[in-house]
Amino acid sequence: MWRIWRLFDPRRALIAQAVFLFTLAIVIHFIVLSTDRFNWIEGPRKSAAATVELSLLPPTVS
Repeated sequence: MWRIWRLFDPRRALIAQAVFLFTLAIVIHFIVLSTDRFNWIEGPRKSAAATVELSLLPPTVS
């Protein structure tokens, strides 16, 4: 294992790995946020059919 560090500078390799992993994490988070199911910031979008269906229901008496 020690021979690989003679080929690569450890500081450069660790910084490159950290930058790559941070970029990968940001990309994964944006992909997840773009889905309707896993968007924890805006919540799920309501479809037009669900809105129409809710408006057709009679009001509940409490």
